[in-house]
Amino acid sequence: MSEPTVIVTGASAGIGLAIAERFASRGHRVISLARRRCPIDIVESLLIDLAGTDVVPELLPKLLPLLPPNAGVIHVIHNAAALPHDDALEVEGPVLERTLRLNVVTPALLNAAIIPVMAPGSSIIFVGSTLSEKGVPRRLSYVTGKHAMLGLMRATVQDLWGRGINTLCVAPGFVDTGMLRPVLDLDPMFEREVLDMVSYGRLIEPEEIAEIVEFATRSPALNGALLNANLGQRQN
Repeated sequence: MSEPTVIVTGASAGIGLAIAERFASRGHRVISLARRRCPIDIVESLLIDLAGTDVVPELLPKLLPLLPPNAGVIHVIHNAAALPHDDALEVEGPVLERTLRLNVVTPALLNAAIIPVMAPGSSIIFVGSTLSEKGVPRRLSYVTGKHAMLGLMRATVQDLWGRGINTLCVAPGFVDTGMLRPVLDLDPMFEREVLDMVSYGRLIEPEEIAEIVEFATRSPALNGALLNANLGQRQN
């Protein structure tokens, strides 16, 4: 029996890169979908802007031939993310639309195309955020997109009833990535506030999230779960 195929969106850096590295090191075939090439040599990279319009019809002729010819075990990991700064008074339509395409529209359309060739034992893992279930100021598009992603996961679980495809959402807290680190470096006071919110007093390493994602792909008891991976955050 061949090793599973793993599709990771946003695998060129950060959490996505750590996920790709973890699966590749275990002998899995890994396909990266991102704007930039994954730096891991054995990972196959398809360059695509997942927040663009009509990207899935453009992507499928390149992606589908790389998948198992007969229904095989495939893990689809929706990790691509962006962190726009906006609020209810200054939200811009194009920014909100791109965020929703990245978090909801493209993942839903990719799922619809790939599910027919996914065998039992496959999985669909959404990488959300602690902001998938709460709100903060100045992150309107991001919070909206991550809430919508959680809803997409829960609806997908119901639609895949009986197929044996494990579907869930991993919700990281503050992860030390190239998306968050520049924000913290510019504002040491904000960094102190962030660390004070975390019970361990540190940021999460991308590899820690990758370990959880890999475990989730082989844990059908977690089907439908929202897994908070935030080192314990203050509840207020």
